[in-house]
Formats: sequence, C-alpha cells, structure tokens
Amino acid sequence: MKHAIPLFLAAVASLAQAQDVGTILKAADSYRMGSDHLQVDTLVETFRADGTPDKERRYTVFAQAGRQSLVLMQSPAEKGQKVLMLGDDFWLLMPNSQRPLRITPMQKLLGDASTGDIATMSWSGDYTATLNGEEACQPAGAADAATPPDAGKTQEKKANAAFSASKVCYQLSLQASRKGVPYQRIELWVGKQRREPVRANLYVQSDKLAKQARFVMDKPGAGATVSAMVLTDQLSNQKQTRVTYLSRKERTVPAEWL
Repeated sequence: MKHAIPLFLAAVASLAQAQDVGTILKAADSYRMGSDHLQVDTLVETFRADGTPDKERRYTVFAQAGRQSLVLMQSPAEKGQKVLMLGDDFWLLMPNSQRPLRITPMQKLLGDASTGDIATMSWSGDYTATLNGEEACQPAGAADAATPPDAGKTQEKKANAAFSASKVCYQLSLQASRKGVPYQRIELWVGKQRREPVRANLYVQSDKLAKQARFVMDKPGAGATVSAMVLTDQLSNQKQTRVTYLSRKERTVPAEWL
C-alpha cells in the first residue's frame, strides 16, 4: 500500500500536466484561429537572400470545422485554381477541369509556404503535445535576424517586442496524430504569461528540420492575434517566406463548396 501512494500521486500529476499542456496548446491556437469557421484573406511574399521582395500571391482561405478548408487563389497567375482539404486529403482543382488532382500538404504554393501551411491552422486537433520545460522565448539576436528588412512596420516591431518580453516560454514537443498534416513533428515555444505562439521548428517525415517559423503579433496586450508567420527555409537556401493574415472574419460556407 505504501508503494501504491507514490504511484497514484505520480499518475495524478501526469494527468494534470497532460491536461495543462492541452490547455496551453488550445490557447496558442486561439491566437491564429479564433473561431471554428473562418474566412482568412492571406498574402504570401517571398524574399531574396538580401531581404528584398521577390514574389507575392494572394489567397482566400475558408477554414471550417471538421478539418475542412477551401483555398481560393486570387492572383492573376493562379486565378481560378482552388485547393480543397477534407480531413487528410488535399485536392487541387484547376479551371475548366472536371478532374481534381490529388496533392500533399507539403505541395508548394509560393516560396516555402505549402498548402498545409495555408489550409491547416490547428495544432490542438492535429498533434499530441508534451511539455519539455521552460526556457528563453528567443535565442539572443534571433528576432532581429528573422525579420525581412521591409517587413518591419513600427507597430509590428512594438507588438513583437512586447510579446517577446514574456521572456520565458513553455517549450512543447508536438507529434502528429494523423497523416494529413504538413509536419510530422513540431518544436513549439509558447509565451508563459499569455500563451501566445512565439516560434517553432518544423520537421518533415524524415525528421529533418525543414523550416523555422516565427509568429508576429498584431498588437501588444489583450485581444491580440497572429498577424503573420515568417518561414525560414532550413534545407537549402535560407530564404524567407512571409504569410500575412490580412483579415479574418467568421464565416460558415455552404456545404456544397466542400
């Protein structure tokens, strides 16, 4: 009986930690989502190695409950193309074609932004998480180095500085719980005070570090949301791709759209 008590307490502590990790992850998700049914207007920009702008594309994303998303491509070069995500399946629909093409969540849209980066926005529904501990949110000098020169609006810099001022982060390990996600494993840093996502290391199926992500907040304090995600390639050229969320609003689309 004496031995059973410590084991019981350890089990209770483990369960409490698991529940707390789930709460942390859902809170981090809320900075990106905010609703189960959303319309998100998105701008994707690529930057050359010297930080100067290269290309850009615009997308309208309808992210719906039940792991369903529809991405409409809005730029002239892609106008009329659509990506449909239904659970673990991704389909590309081309104009004037009745036959959708099966694609993967890692299919590139522009630069280092993939269909999965644009269409999937939930960590808590797609990954199981463990809490590794607490540590500094950013390595020294990392925040400045990760910002393309022309992307540094004054308000954005102030917001980012304020959020990174929650100097201590929870460091989480996320493991994919289903196959239709772009990354098999994610290392995620979440602010301890506000539970906002700060940065992430994104690993592909082979467990290679494919990208590093940094999350930009639109303002300091309560009511903030993630206004942009900056992706830095880790496999080849170290170029950056910036995914900016121009607007979000609640919208449930007709079932026939999906």
